[in-house]
Amino acid sequence: MATGAAKKINIPLAERLRPQTLGDVIGQQHLLGEGMPLRIAFESGQPHSCILWGPPGVGKTTIARLMASSFDAHFITMSAVLGGVKDIREAVEQANVWLGQGGGMGDGSGKRTIVFVDEVHRFNKSQQDAFLPHVESGLFTFIGATTENPSFEVNSALLSRAAVYVLQPLSEPDLKKIVAVALQNHALAAIESIADDAVDRLVAYADGDARRLLNTLESLAVAAGNDKLGSITDVTDAWLMTVLGEKMRRYDKGGEQFYDTISALHKSVRGSDPDAALYWFMRMLDGGAEPKYLARRLIRMASEDIGLADPRALTLAVAAADVYERLGSPEGELALAECVIYLAVAPKSNAVYKAFNEAKALIKKEGTRPVPMHLRNAPTQLMKELDYGKNYRYAHNEEDAFAAGENYFPEGMAVPGFYRPVARGLEIKIAEKLNALKLKNNLQS
Repeated sequence: MATGAAKKINIPLAERLRPQTLGDVIGQQHLLGEGMPLRIAFESGQPHSCILWGPPGVGKTTIARLMASSFDAHFITMSAVLGGVKDIREAVEQANVWLGQGGGMGDGSGKRTIVFVDEVHRFNKSQQDAFLPHVESGLFTFIGATTENPSFEVNSALLSRAAVYVLQPLSEPDLKKIVAVALQNHALAAIESIADDAVDRLVAYADGDARRLLNTLESLAVAAGNDKLGSITDVTDAWLMTVLGEKMRRYDKGGEQFYDTISALHKSVRGSDPDAALYWFMRMLDGGAEPKYLARRLIRMASEDIGLADPRALTLAVAAADVYERLGSPEGELALAECVIYLAVAPKSNAVYKAFNEAKALIKKEGTRPVPMHLRNAPTQLMKELDYGKNYRYAHNEEDAFAAGENYFPEGMAVPGFYRPVARGLEIKIAEKLNALKLKNNLQS
């Protein structure tokens, strides 16, 4: 008995309180509520491949496990951080054995298999491709979990075969329910109650992340049972600050909003205010934001708000991210701060960003136009005989390496003028160059 009890105590709180039924799940009611997409999938009894996209600690793994339980399926889990093609191959072999295929005798159950891949965005293209034939054949149902936008991190072939469900950070009421569940289940050892103001502080610190909340509660339970502090049964805000003051100081009771703060940083950079940009950057670091996340956002700012007005901004942002990757905290944070200030003082242009969005919108609207014959590649004799590449003008053989009057758009398509340089930074020179080339085109026509 004692051994079993010890084993139970050693299981992390987040695992002990993991929902065992769909009704136990707190949050994500836009997916799991009555008539909502995932609830319908559960009730249909027909599992389908999907990708669960959302921030950490919002229930991605829990939902995947509940699917396996609900559909009475074998559950194989792997982490893309540690796994590779070998693990995928082993999962395929295991699924075949369970079905009595591939030379295996099976387990006689004929159960489905669900393969759950945590942090699927960490798999490269070839690793993701390894799932495709087995997803298509129905050997197993694929469920991927990711904190990154699957549009960018999951290859299109796999994405087209999986529904994408967006999970949201847990709300304050949801997090308070979790605290209540932990207390009701006597999962916090000696702790019997937590004062309302202490709960508010815990919820603000968790910032929508149930795992962070439960890990913090577990730390409190350990501290409460520490003989040096006395046997604490009722947690007050003052005691909470004594035990976890450094952590809690970073998040006030109002619950500093992560995305509001990153928005303030981005807008300060865009507004060319280096002091404000540095202030919000340091607020995020002090609030526990992951520096690697901040580095990615700085790279985005360099592309979106500075662009070709100062191309060095993107180079510096990438270099700062690399410095942080090499040095870590706290040394690498100085390089990120240098980047923040540079981006703030750099000349601003969103011309590239606007051109990108306009081109994307036009292509989506118009569909695929054929490539003009003179722009097509002609690697074979047959293609040459079909006039692929015929009459193409090699720009390097023309005056100033510019084929004046040449058309590079599909036949019949008007020049859209996506890219419109602003009168700031290097784009002043770029505009002058484009105007000069346009004049040559007009003279040629």
